[in-house]
Amino acid sequence: MTIYRLSERQAFDPETVEILAAAYEAALKLLRISNTDNAINETIAQRIIDIAQKGVRDPAKLCAAALKGFDVP
Repeated sequence: MTIYRLSERQAFDPETVEILAAAYEAALKLLRISNTDNAINETIAQRIIDIAQKGVRDPAKLCAAALKGFDVP
């Protein structure tokens, strides 16, 4: 999963990584895309990580912020 691969480069505790994964999975579900390694998934994962680095730990907020600019149904 892209989020796990990218979060390994950061200093997140296991609980935070699970929060990031929940936000990532929610974002993919909202966009109706599968969990594959591609540019869109990497962009979403990186946005979630960037937002989490600012202290956000709510999966819904991470998901919503990461999807800004995407056409979410």
